Amino acid sequence: MGTPINYERVAELTKIEADKLNANTQKSKEFYAKAVDHLSGGVASSYQLHEPWPIYVEKGEGAKVWDVDGNEYYDFHNGFGSMVQGHAHPAIGKAVADRYPMGTHFAAPTEDAIVVGNELARRWGLPKWRYTNSGSESTMDAIRIARAYTGRDTVMKIFGSYHGHHDTVMVDIGWIPEQEIGPRDNYASIPYGAGVPQAVVDMTFAVPFNDAETMEKRIMALDAEGKKPACVIMEAAMMNLGVVLPEPGYLEAVREITKKHGIVLIFDEVKTGICIAAGGATEKFGVTPDMVTLAKALGGGLPAGAIGMSEELSTVVEDGSVYQVGTYNGNPLTLAAARASLLEVMTDDAYKHLAHLNDRIIAGCDDVIKRYDLDAYTVGIGSKGCVVFSTHKVTDYESYMENAKTGGALADLAWLFNMNRGIFMTPGREEEWTLSVTHDDAAIDAYVQAFDDLAAAIRS
Repeated sequence: MGTPINYERVAELTKIEADKLNANTQKSKEFYAKAVDHLSGGVASSYQLHEPWPIYVEKGEGAKVWDVDGNEYYDFHNGFGSMVQGHAHPAIGKAVADRYPMGTHFAAPTEDAIVVGNELARRWGLPKWRYTNSGSESTMDAIRIARAYTGRDTVMKIFGSYHGHHDTVMVDIGWIPEQEIGPRDNYASIPYGAGVPQAVVDMTFAVPFNDAETMEKRIMALDAEGKKPACVIMEAAMMNLGVVLPEPGYLEAVREITKKHGIVLIFDEVKTGICIAAGGATEKFGVTPDMVTLAKALGGGLPAGAIGMSEELSTVVEDGSVYQVGTYNGNPLTLAAARASLLEVMTDDAYKHLAHLNDRIIAGCDDVIKRYDLDAYTVGIGSKGCVVFSTHKVTDYESYMENAKTGGALADLAWLFNMNRGIFMTPGREEEWTLSVTHDDAAIDAYVQAFDDLAAAIRS
């Protein structure tokens, strides 16, 4: 246990830093005042909201972004992890520029669709692929394919995980205090916000992460009720509780359980795919699912998604049972960017560079934690990582919620400290940093220094 934190001091610092950020982002305030006239809530997506106003970004280059007030930041947000290639990468820019005068959309196949599909099959070891335009589309279509293949309707997911915004997975994403979560082997199914039909909510069941025994127990109970799941959709490493890694043997056990019970295993690699290894979590942890879903980093800054699947699952798409469709699926501009990213940017040397950077940021933050005797620890994998403010190791959503009040206050303050010291980060304790191949040692030093400033201020 570290030296206790003075939370009155945390609250005092939070106000000081919030006032400073607000004073430095007055043009963002002006933009927001105009945006609310015709943009619902003043933003294009609810996840862009931030009180009292969102920070409007003007441009990005390499490892940096600049907001509309001219503030310069090292970007560790990277578009919720989408920009592991860095901003305006010249190889991707050239591919897009070369493609544009040849036409940007046909709703017909192009050569790049073949090249990208071949590379994804090589990286993930899954032979069949289809394209989408986002992570939500990828997980939605993957679940539909799994339902068609198994002839079953229900879905199992991990409590606290996020898999996009379609109805089936908008269940058991986060804690809702006024509702009882239920026992670990029989969690309640809780919709994430309004507008999700109860009939859909009742078809989605959640289990805890890092607990294969409870997963199998729940599967067997559902099977006895005639509700055996068509699929288990999960992140191999949870990426919306900071970063929660699988415990040794957990993924192997899940793979064995799903095979034994005839359930399709889907790894949602929207956040891990391309970011933590060339073949994502599938390569990193050495466990191959039946299907994988990709998006975010796939398009190198353009909206792109993909679904990888086994030969067996692909049959329900190829025989026309499932209509996996989308006007912009396989868009030539997007695939030109994806091809350049996969073949020219996200190379073996790129992953070595990311590993070097993440080792340095983890070591630097660990040193700060030790010197200031903080109740915190670090987690890092590939381009991803975070500082977890907790007295205990977080292994699932329940253990994450145990430190919600204290850890949340520190995480909120850390975000403000970062922003005021030129470190652009996602707000909230649920998110992690994403490095890019254009980050360098100076960027890492800046991040660690901001964390050191935070710790020193808390202890002062």
